[in-house]
Amino acid sequence: MSVEHFTSDDASTWFQRLDQQIFLADVLAQDSGASISVGFARYGKGEKNPWKMTYDEALVITSGVFTVEGPSGSVTARAGEVIYLRSGAEVVYVADEDTELVYVTYPHWLAATESSAEAHRLHDFHEA
Repeated sequence: MSVEHFTSDDASTWFQRLDQQIFLADVLAQDSGASISVGFARYGKGEKNPWKMTYDEALVITSGVFTVEGPSGSVTARAGEVIYLRSGAEVVYVADEDTELVYVTYPHWLAATESSAEAHRLHDFHEA
């Protein structure tokens, strides 16, 4: 289909980081045939997730306040705003409030991470 619509209810599997209130779910994954990934994330207030970008990512904040700490400083966005991250950046995702967001990545975040030196970070996630 050339035009699709997604909500967080379309996510078939949610993943949680360790015992934190961090949940991620793809709605457009690498098996979709699309060249990008799209998914939803929910972060509890105060939760943090260090990450090394192996793909480009846009974070569209739909509720809450979210900060990405990076090598050149911190960027904070609120509902209706976007944070863009470039591949190669070492960052820390931080939820300043309970936050929901949509992520869009190129290439597919999972494949890019699995085939990188950062693959070990995936072990922090389990089905919720």
